[in-house]
Parts: sequence; structure tokens; C-alpha cells
Amino acid sequence: MAPTLKDLQLTGIGDRDSTAIDVGDDNLEDVRLLDSYDDAYASDNNNNKGLEEGGMKRIQVKVTGMTCAACSNSVEGALMSLNGVVTASVALLQHKADVVFDPNLVKEDDVKNAIEDAGFEAEILKEKNTNRSKPQGTLVGQFTIGGMTCAACVNSVEGILTKLNGVKRAIVALPTSLGEVEYDPLIISKEEIVSAIEDAGFDASFIQSSEQDKIILGVVGVLSELDAQTLESILCNLKGVKQFGFSRISKELDVLFDTEILGPRSLVDAIVRESSGRFQLHVKNPFTRMVSQDEEESSNMYRLFTSSLFLSFPIFLMRFICPHIPLLYALLLKRCGPFQMGDWLNWILVTIVQFVIGKRFYIAAFRALRNGSTNMDVLVALGTTASYVYSVYALLYGAITGFWSPTYFETSAMLITFVLLGKYLETLAKGKTSDAIKKLVELVPATALLLVKDKGGKNVGEREIDALLIQPGDVLKVLPGTKVPVDGYVVWGSSYVNESMVTGESAPVLKEVDSLVIGGTINFHGLLHVQATKIGSDTVLSQIISLVETAQMSKAPIQKFADYVASIFVPTVVALSFITFLGWFISGSLGAYSDDWLPENGNHFVFALMFSISVVVIACPCALGLATPTAVMVATGVGANNGVLIKGGDALERAQKVQYVIFDKTGTLTQGKATVTTVKVFTEMDRGDFLRLIASAEASSEHPLAKAIVEYTRHFQFFEASKDSQHPNEGSAMSEWLLDVLDFQAIPGRGVQCQINGKQILVGNRSLLTENGIEIPTNVENFVVDLEENAKTGILVAYDSELIGVMGVADPLKREAAVVVEGLKKMGVRPIMVTGDNWRTARAVAKEVDIQDIRAEVMPAGKAEVIRSFQKDGSIVAMVGDGINDSPALAAADVGIAIGAGTDIAIEAADYVLMKNNLEDVITAIDLSRKTFSRIRLNYVFAMAYNVISIPIAAGVFFPWLHIKLPPWVAGACMALSSVSVVCSSLLLRRYRKPRLTTILEITVE
Repeated sequence: MAPTLKDLQLTGIGDRDSTAIDVGDDNLEDVRLLDSYDDAYASDNNNNKGLEEGGMKRIQVKVTGMTCAACSNSVEGALMSLNGVVTASVALLQHKADVVFDPNLVKEDDVKNAIEDAGFEAEILKEKNTNRSKPQGTLVGQFTIGGMTCAACVNSVEGILTKLNGVKRAIVALPTSLGEVEYDPLIISKEEIVSAIEDAGFDASFIQSSEQDKIILGVVGVLSELDAQTLESILCNLKGVKQFGFSRISKELDVLFDTEILGPRSLVDAIVRESSGRFQLHVKNPFTRMVSQDEEESSNMYRLFTSSLFLSFPIFLMRFICPHIPLLYALLLKRCGPFQMGDWLNWILVTIVQFVIGKRFYIAAFRALRNGSTNMDVLVALGTTASYVYSVYALLYGAITGFWSPTYFETSAMLITFVLLGKYLETLAKGKTSDAIKKLVELVPATALLLVKDKGGKNVGEREIDALLIQPGDVLKVLPGTKVPVDGYVVWGSSYVNESMVTGESAPVLKEVDSLVIGGTINFHGLLHVQATKIGSDTVLSQIISLVETAQMSKAPIQKFADYVASIFVPTVVALSFITFLGWFISGSLGAYSDDWLPENGNHFVFALMFSISVVVIACPCALGLATPTAVMVATGVGANNGVLIKGGDALERAQKVQYVIFDKTGTLTQGKATVTTVKVFTEMDRGDFLRLIASAEASSEHPLAKAIVEYTRHFQFFEASKDSQHPNEGSAMSEWLLDVLDFQAIPGRGVQCQINGKQILVGNRSLLTENGIEIPTNVENFVVDLEENAKTGILVAYDSELIGVMGVADPLKREAAVVVEGLKKMGVRPIMVTGDNWRTARAVAKEVDIQDIRAEVMPAGKAEVIRSFQKDGSIVAMVGDGINDSPALAAADVGIAIGAGTDIAIEAADYVLMKNNLEDVITAIDLSRKTFSRIRLNYVFAMAYNVISIPIAAGVFFPWLHIKLPPWVAGACMALSSVSVVCSSLLLRRYRKPRLTTILEITVE
């Protein structure tokens, strides 16, 4: 149960060098329910009471001694065998059992004794306090996972995580060595997730979660145990701190706080103030921590490789160079005890390489086998061990019998060296696949200038703060040539801002008072004061980074092929290796080939063993596992750099098969900036009163046409007011002319209706008026038809059941619309236009952009039906839209493409987001997808061809005719370089350039 202030205590949360303190009676992450029954009962605080009313009792028992699933099954079986036990659930990782039983038939001691009789220790746990509040929903945590080498490792980790009680979803990415886990903190904590990954044989550490009330701080100034205790004392007495943990090793402070009482900057300032400046704190950026961990992995691999190379080089010299240098060779042949000096040196050096430097392969192989899976480490450990053991055996056999067989120590050492070289190059190459995220992270400045104000709101100074400590409402000073730290709006000054790094728009954008600015963009020449509105994960840049990360974590469906191959690859290779050994050994023993083929002083066993080892070490599952994820990673990064955000590998795969692209008209093909071109009043009503009436009705609507009407009327009213006054008050002229509106209702696909002055007003299309029984005269109909044939939308207005006038609204086409449509046709994609507008306007617009297939007068829900009609024959359909009314269609399409200038709802429903309001990026999205999957197919062909060709060569299939034989260390070098070559192949996508429309349209520019 959660401790209160009365029983404040220190509790360990990790290693012995870290401490955590729980403060207050709040519900904390480490206070949780641990198995499936907790899930069932957690939604009701009176579950135990309900059990008691039903005559049942529920207890939890701590079970010690369980090591595997067989143990947990044994405990469950023992409990269920008791007469009176209703249910029994055992959580292996948490070492707990949850038992529901009839207390009239079974006692608590009977439960305990049953577990002990099964061979385990048992302890009845005290009942939890159920009156505490519960956190809402699940958390999404990111974890680094080290030690994965191929798709089999990924499958193993994902399988372990998804089986954990409390884990809803788990995705693991091999190229980034990252895992994303959605979990319920009531049931399982991040520490237990880390432990589960480590128990599976991999290294793991927590990076960040979706918690908004947690911060990780680096602390400078803690030099002794007394300093650490002082820091803990400050946090204990700080109001709003729920829980904290300080690691004395990494000097990192994790703080869980109440956001209603404390903000991140207030927390940091309070600690610095209470310590009299002794402690200095800075926020740990999770992305920076990930980069540093990648660099650490790369440097560690480099250290292992150089150490192995340093020890293996003398072995190589003794084997291949020294026999040609008489003096050195004589020293190596000199006998020292039972062996020659060369044998002693080989044995000592190789033993260090095999069991000290190569220890990681044994550990990883053991962990994989323990989890019932196999990976590349199993092959490396098997091949090097066979070579090492045989060489030691040959030495000992020669010392005893006097018959000296050749040794192959160099095979083991050089094989490990080449594999480590391949791994090092692979880590470097994989690091480059995530360059896009690193560049995005680097856009955010490390610090910001905060304007300090007094109580009256007057600026009294400025201070430099950590950019991660900015809070909403802060006013920040942005100097010329510096970066805007967060999203916000300008409250003072004007300047041009370069937004190309975020939106891809190359032209600088003018920013004046009330203009929105994006964090990470560069201020050019003017001085700006910006008020922060969005911070942290809510900023545009953070959302872009999150989208790219999510896309890189996702798996393309084609990856399932590699996952399947990886699951059977290693067992198949081991079987082939065994068959190779038996084939050469038996055929040699039967005299099927000449003894001239044998090495000097060799025999059939050694001859067959070398072929067998070569088969084991040349086979490479890594190349298959990296073929898809590395290409997807590079492609999503390249897309982000070109203003195209891709939400996942599955969307990337579907986009390359697109056959139809359906365009919304308003705001997608058109500019979305409708303007009123015609106003016609058909009654005696004054033009100004007519416009005032329409604007009052449309002022509550969010439709682009409504905004155009209100804007036009506002200007009309302002200029009318200017005629009556030499000093017009613009504010009053623009705010006092609207009429009061009652019972406003927006009717999708029709228009709006409301009550003004007690009379009904209708503003919309023909359907709205006819459905309300209002007749449209012939002269009005002819006027509207003339508007529609000129690609304008006719808006009819009825007041008090009488049609009083018509407005013509035009929304000009985007300048690139026609060439994009033609470009799609050249690419073999059929463009279609869907709109809620009338047929005449739709045909007029479609004629301008040369779209033959159109659907008009379609309601928002009907757009989704149009898409499904094209999907019936299995066709892949993409939808391009921007508004709220497009979100059902975007969700229904195989590939939803949202224009970046559109609404948040449309962007949420889409698979692709175009940061620029430019239709050319639709072509970029499809083209990038096609080139990416061409690269993936090439990667698979290379990876499969490599194994199909190399394994027979290594097995000696061609040896009888060509006498081609690969020594195991050469085979190891080939294996190491195969995965590197696949990653490098994916990296070629970084050279991607957006397609030129002139090239697609086959236009020659002179």
C-alpha cells in the first residue's frame, strides 16, 4: 500500500546506488496490481467486499523458487487440486499467485501448504488498500534493447513482452535497438519490463514514457553521501513532489510531481534555491540520451574489434607469414615442454579472443537458446567453438601419441575478429539511418531567453533558461539569427522567419504581431518577443519527431517474410552443416575421393569439419532481418526532410501499389481561400442589410465558404462605415454589425439555418431550400446555373420562407493542380474528384484540371462509400483531403494523405501528412514509396542470393570440379560484410531526390 507522510521511508528502485522516496498518499507507478485477476477487479473498489458477500475470498501469495513456465503451471495445478479453490492465477515474473476460494472449504494455511508441498516457498501477502485513486489509462514507454542481431532476436523480445501481464502492445525495431511498450502501470512497472528483457538475455534500459508529470534531471554538485542526503531532504520537503529516485552512479534524478502544484521550471528553481546554488540541474533530453547510447554501443564494438584484431594479427603472422621467414619460424618450432613455442602462443592468444572478447557471443547464444530461439550468435559460437575445441584436441592428441595433426586456431580468432568488424560497421551504418531524427532534434535550441516581468506585467529583465523548462505563457526574446525555442505567437516585433527545416517551404515567412511561429525555425533580421503556447511533446517539431519515430518502429507487412525465414534459418543451417560433415566424412572413409584432397597431415575428419564450420559461419540471417527495417527508417527520414511525414511501414508499402487517387475539391485541389465574386438581391432589401443578414447566419460556421462570406461582408460594412465618418473606429465597425442568432444549426452537405429577429433564415444550396418547401424561381435558377458553369458555387439565401438573394463564391485552383493530375496519369494512377458541391461546379473544376471521373453532391459519409466502391475489386485507393469532413474518407482509404495546412482531425486520420500545402508532394509520397520498396526487394534478393550461393560454396559442392574451398575465417568475413552491404544499400535511399514534374510529363525545357 502507498506510504503516507506518517510512515515516510526510503525504498530501493534499482541498483544499490540509487534510492527512491514516496511522498504523500498519491497513487504511484510502483504501487500496482500484478496479474490478470487484478485487471478484472481493479475497476471496482469494492471487489473484495463483493467476493465476501458471495461467500468467496481472494488472497495473493508470494511464491519463491519458480524459474520457468513449468513451475508456474505446477503451482496452478497444486492450487486447483484443492477442493474449494475457484480460480488460481500465477504470475511467473512477479512471483505471485492470486487465489479465489471458498473459506468454508479451504483455509489460507491450506493454500500455503499446497504450494509448499509442490516444492516452492509460499507467503500470504497482506490485503492491499483499495481506497487509493487509480491512474487513468496506459502509458507508452520507450526502452533501449541491446544485444539483438537479427529478426529472430526481435521476434523473441516481442514475444516475451507481449506475454507480460499488463503489457497491451509491444513493438521492437532492430535498426534502432528500440522497443515501444504500451503498459498498465497498475499491473506492471517499467523496472519489471526492463527485468523481463534482461532475463531474456538482452541488455535493456528505460528512456522515456508518455507521463506528463515526470522529469529526468542531470545533477551537478553531488560530491558525497552528505550531498545526496541533502538533495533528498530538499525533495522530501518540497510540496508537490510525489516520488523521486536519485542514482549516485549516473547522477540522474527522476522526479514524479503534481502538475497542479509544480511545473518543471518551478521544481528546478526550488531545488537550486533551497541548496543555495550548490546543486545545478539540467533536463535530460531523451533523444540526446538515445544518441549517446548509440555512440556508446558503437565505441564498445570498436574497442572489442580493435582488441580482437590486436590479438589475432600475431596468429595470422604465425600461420601465413612466419613460415617464409626462417629465423622467426625456427623460434616458433622450438619445443617448450610438450608443445612448440608457436603452439603455446596460438593457444594463449586464441583463448583470450575466444572466451574474453568473444564472451558476448556465448552469452547471447545461451540466452537465445534458453528462450527457445536461435540467432546469429548461436552460429558464431558453434563455429568458433568447434574450431577451438578441435585445435586443442589436436594439440593434446599429438603430445600424447606423437601424431601431430594440423591446428586451426587462426580460424576461431580471425572469425571473431571479422564478425566484430562487421558488427562495428553495421552499428555505424545503422546510426546513419536515424540521422533524420538527430537533425530534427538538433533544430531545437538548448537554451532560451526568458523575459522576467513584475506583478504589473512590465519587463524587468531577462534570464537564460533551459529550453526544456519553458512553460506555457512564458514570453521569450528571440534575437536575430537565433532559433525560435517553442511554438507560440508574436507579441512584439516583426521579422522574416525561415521555416524550411520544418515545413519544407523555402521562402522566408513574414512574422508580425499575432503571427504563429514554430519551434526550431530561424529568425532572420528582426527582434521578436514570442509567447509560448505549446511546449514539450505538443510542439510541431516534437510531433514530427514522434511521427517519424513511430513510423520507424512499425513493421511493413513484407517484414513477415523475413521474420518467418529467421525463425527457421539457424536450425536449417545447423542441419545443413551436420549433413555436410557427414557427407564429406563418410564419403572420404569409403574412398569416394582422393586422399590428395586432404590437407598436410590431415584426415577425413578434419577435412569434413572445416567444410562444416564454413557452412555454419557463412550463413547470415542478419542480412534478411535488416533488409526491410533499415530501408523503412531511411525512407521515413528522407520523407520528413522533404515535407512528407509517413506514419508507418505498412502505409509505405500500400502507397507503392496505389491505383486510384481521390481528391477532395475544396482546400485540396483549390486553394481553400474562397472569395465572394457576385452578390445578387432579388427583393427590395438593401444590399447592406442582405449581407449583414447572411454574415450573421454564417458567423458560427467553420466552412471555408462561410468564412469567405463573413470576410467579404466585414469589408463591405467597414467601407460603408468609412463614408459616414471621417475617423472611423475600425474595431467597432467590425464587431457591432452582426445580428443576434438563435437555434443555429449546420447541416452537412446543405448549409446552415437559424433564427434572426424571430424569423427563419436559410443559407445554402438548392437542396436546403427545397427540403424546407421554398420554391426557386426560374430567373434565380438561371442565374445560379450561369455561376456554376463558370466554376463558382451559388449560395441561395431565404428569409422568412422567401428566397431573397444569391451569392457567387469562387475558390481558385492551386497552380500545380493540373500538372499534378497529369503527372499521376503518367505514373499509371487514375485521379478522381469527390466533392459535396453541385454537379455543374464540379464538372467545371474537373474540366480545368482534366479529371474525367468525378463524384458530386456527396455527403461526408458518402465519400467513404465512394472509396469502398473502388476497393471492391481489390484496388488500392488513396484519398487526399484537408478538412474535418474528409476524415471518414481518409480513414476508409488504403492510404490517407492529409494536406499539412488542414485540420488536426484530418491529419490524425491520415497515413501520410504533407507539411506543405502543395499537391506535388502527393507525387513525392507515391514515388518515394515505390523507390523504397524497389530497394527492399533488391535487399531481399541480395540477402537470399548471398545465402543461396555462399552456403553451397562453403559446403564444398563445387570442390570436386573447381577445387574452390572457403576457409572458415574467409567465410566469416563474407558473413560479416553481407549485413553491412544490405544496410549500405538502404542508405543509398538518402540520395533520393523529389521527382521533377518536367521529367514525369516528358517536357523538354530549352
